[in-house]
Order: sequence, then C-alpha cells, then structure tokens
Amino acid sequence: MTTVTDYGVTADGFVLKPVDAILSESFDRARAAFPGADLTSTSALRKILETAAAEDGELWKRLEDLYYANFMSTAVGDALDLLGEDTGLDRAPLPSTGTVKVTLDNAVEGRQYVLPQGAILVTAAGRTFGTVAPVVLDSTETTANVGVVAFEPGPDGDVAAGTITAVDPTYRSIYLADIGSAHFEVTNPAATKGGTDEEPDAAYRGRLLGIARNLWTVEAVAQAALGVSGVLDVVLSDPLGGVDVSQSYFDLFNFDQRAFSSERRVGQPYFFTVVVAHDFRWPWHTTGPVPGIFERVGAAVDAVRPIGIHANVVEADHIEIGVRATLVVAPGSDGVGLLSSVRRRLAKDIAALRLGGDVLYAQVVSAFVEEPGVLDVQGLHLRRVPAAFGRITFGDVPFQRVLAEGAVGENLTMGPTELATFVADGDAFDVTVVTG
Repeated sequence: MTTVTDYGVTADGFVLKPVDAILSESFDRARAAFPGADLTSTSALRKILETAAAEDGELWKRLEDLYYANFMSTAVGDALDLLGEDTGLDRAPLPSTGTVKVTLDNAVEGRQYVLPQGAILVTAAGRTFGTVAPVVLDSTETTANVGVVAFEPGPDGDVAAGTITAVDPTYRSIYLADIGSAHFEVTNPAATKGGTDEEPDAAYRGRLLGIARNLWTVEAVAQAALGVSGVLDVVLSDPLGGVDVSQSYFDLFNFDQRAFSSERRVGQPYFFTVVVAHDFRWPWHTTGPVPGIFERVGAAVDAVRPIGIHANVVEADHIEIGVRATLVVAPGSDGVGLLSSVRRRLAKDIAALRLGGDVLYAQVVSAFVEEPGVLDVQGLHLRRVPAAFGRITFGDVPFQRVLAEGAVGENLTMGPTELATFVADGDAFDVTVVTG
C-alpha cells in the first residue's frame, strides 16, 4: 500500500505516478463503492476507469513539467525564458546563414587567387557577412559557392536574394591588395535565413547557470567577455593577485603584515589579462564596418572591471588539429561519405573544447570507429599546427608553419592560452581510406 507522499513532490524530487498505480487505486475505489462489480477486461466499468486513468496520467505528467519548470537546470522552452527574464538575461538570437556565389574576373593564367575564410562581404544597406571557408579560384575555374554567416545575430541578417554584392573595400585593401587587376564579385542566389531563430535550450541554460550576480569580480568580467558575439571562451589571469608560488617574493611576508604578493608602486597602473578565443570569422581588430573582437571585448569588460584596474585583452593561440591515419571500411561502403562523416564528427567534438582543453586520443578514435561502415582505424597520429615547440625558428625563416605529430596513443596537450580547432580541409588532415 502506497502513501500520499510516495508520489508527487518528495524529498528526492518529483516522483511521477504511473498509470498502472492510478488504475489500481481506481479499481480499489470501485470495489469499495460497488461490491462485486465486474472489472474484467471486457466490462464497461473497467473501460471507463482505464480512460479516466489515462487522462489522470497526462495530468501527472503536466504536474511534473510544472515542477521542473521552476529550476534553471531542468526548465525548457517558455519556462526557461521566464526564468531568464527574472535573471535579466534574454535568449540570444542566432545569426543568419546562406550561400554566396564568388566569381573571379581578370585572372592571370597560371595563378591561383584565394578569398580567405572570414572574408567580409557587404550589402548596400550595410549588413555584413563572413565566409565560412576559403575559396580558391584561377583562370580555368572562375566560380565557386561558399557559405556565409552574418556577423551580427538577429533578423536584420535575413536579406533577400542578390543583396550581398561586394567584398568590403577596407578588407579588400588589407587582405586582397596583392591580386593585381583581378577582383572577386559576389552575390547570394537565395535569401539568407535563420536570423529569427534563437539559441537552443542547452546553450541558453548554460549561460543562465553561469551568470555572475555581482560586479567587479572575475566571474562578472568573464561573463561580460563571453557575452560578446564571436567569443568562444575566455581565461582571466591576475599575475599579481592571490597566491602565486611561482613568484620569487612569495612567502616573504608575514600573514599579519601584508598580502602574499608584492605591493604595487604608487601611481603604477594595474593590469589583468583577458585571453580571448574567438570565431575565426570575426576580425581581431576592427576592419571596415565589422567591429573587432579586441575593441568589443575591451568595451564590455570596461563596464564591469574594478575602478583603476585595467584589462589587457590578448588573442588566444588557435591551434589547428589534424590526424594521419589509415581508415579501413567495409566492402561496398562509401569511403568518401564515411570520411566526410568523420570530419563532421571531429569538427563537432573539437569545437566543444575550451581554452586549454586537451585533444584526447580516445576521443578521436571514437569519432572514427563509431561511424557505421568503419571496420578499423590504423596508425592514427594526432597532429597540431603550429607545434608546441619550434614555432619560432632562428634560421633563414624567422616564423614558419610547423606541423607536429604525436605518437600512436598520445594525446595533444594544449597550453592554458591555446584553443584546439579542427579545419576539415587543412593540410594537417591526412587519412587514407582502404577496403577491409
């Protein structure tokens, strides 16, 4: 026999009453009210009780939803929006996306022309979009399609077909100044869309749970920086505050006399460091009509930093991650399709890493072998560009792109200011597909 407190709000949370328990209680009440009543599977009374129990079961489900709608960790949809409204943090809109056609004019024969990833494209009304992949064209292949994403999220990024018409002049003068008389023409064959959509519950819930409820704190500064469009992660460093055993003057002072670290000289400005990892589409410094991550993070942090303490905004090291391996697929499988699926899985998994997050060998192996049709992955080596050591060479080439490859089974360890990124078409990705 169950008690009243077995279901509903209990010390362990909300316990949903199952339909069979509701129906059993209904039978007990029916037998008490109508002794000898027919409750066999074909009786009319049983059918009525079963229908009523099914409706009561739906009411219990609704009660469960209402209970969990009171907590940020479990609320969904409109309920989560209401909690965000109470907190003062609205659900963020998503940026518009679409495709543009890039055409190369006046190309010199035998030369390749590159429109880089993150190239700034503009409309006559001043809307700005960034390309999501590089475009390589020449005199024989003069057109290509590439995806674009609006820099600013929201419905203003939903523009009609043919509205995106040019590469931003400032961007062109900086990054395309060496292409001579050649030039790129762009247009969007179809309208861009998605600006009216909003971030999913999981992303919104994460921001609500991490919101700082005080000013002039590390949490408030990190929250302000993370609220800037295009920022993926931030790490704050205060080299003169708190306990830092790496400093030579640590433990030189008594607890009752002064703090652990050395005091600043009077009039000397105090800086803390904000390391920012950002979406590569966004320029670091303001370029043409697109405000830079550096300036926008600085402005956001200025609103919550303590008076007299200044932020030193630093760009994180974006480390390109790749693999070298032999992929064994089942006979009759589409090797190209499987490899594309693996690329998408790796891009998703590595994009979930934060600053300083290591790339685990087992995680990469899972991305390969969990794909249906893959029999094995052999000789898997993780790669990083640039390498942890040897980024700067003291030879004829002072700065060079260095590819480092780990041993089989070795993880890639990221430094505290490094963010792992996966480039699907980068030269660090070298996978040979064979049939088992």
